[in-house]
Amino acid sequence: MQSQKLSALQLELLNIYSFQPKEEDLLAIKQLLAKYFSGKLQKNIQKAIKEKNITEEDLDRWINE
Repeated sequence: MQSQKLSALQLELLNIYSFQPKEEDLLAIKQLLAKYFSGKLQKNIQKAIKEKNITEEDLDRWINE
């Protein structure tokens, strides 16, 4: 079995866990990460919509397919 190197994010999270944070702190970290990645996704979606001239009608049609 081949070993995989950890990403910088994974290493940083391991550092956080080594301090044994409280459950409320872990929840706050999860929420921050979710908000961050959700924001990135939204920006990428908006960029793709603009670049490909996707309309609201296109989006509605895809949702209902």
